[in-house]
Amino acid sequence: MKIYMRKESNEGMGTIFAIGGGEIGKMETLSIDRKIVESSKKNHPKVLFIPTASEESKEYIEVFNNIYGKKLGCKTDVLLLLNKQIASDEIRRKIMSSDIVYVGGGNTRKMMEVWKMHNVDDLLIEAYKNGIIMSGLSAGSICWFKSGISDSESFEKQGNWSYIRMEGLNLIPAMHCPHYNEESRRKNYTHAIKIR
Repeated sequence: MKIYMRKESNEGMGTIFAIGGGEIGKMETLSIDRKIVESSKKNHPKVLFIPTASEESKEYIEVFNNIYGKKLGCKTDVLLLLNKQIASDEIRRKIMSSDIVYVGGGNTRKMMEVWKMHNVDDLLIEAYKNGIIMSGLSAGSICWFKSGISDSESFEKQGNWSYIRMEGLNLIPAMHCPHYNEESRRKNYTHAIKIR
């Protein structure tokens, strides 16, 4: 499990916590989750969970609310983009009124496509520039980088699939490989860097 923090010195920039692995529900990232909450310098920060990559899994949302809400004392909210119509001004309000944004893991490609449809990509960049803390795990860490190695095809294909390179929001000008401890992913990451 790796964590990447970036704090810009320019006024108006924020902090990014990119979590490369671990399971939030098994408390494997709890020390990092605490750091994310502490970085807000608020007793009960408002945390927005964006579970697009997991198809907005109810179980995942419940786990997130338990950890960040009950255990860490945050005021939690969730941004649902798939299963209901949501107005663009409501999306903007949820993102911009947060102290922390946390993006869940899952299918990076699907997540980025849905975000573009709802202008969430541009809003997250704006929120970051306004000093809102950005964070996330796996797909939710790839999104902050220029690019990353993703297993999105495994969610979309039965049988044979390949790791793919996905473009992110480029808030961190580098390539990212979550779950680098997996040999197959490490091999694909090394290849992607060579042909970069």
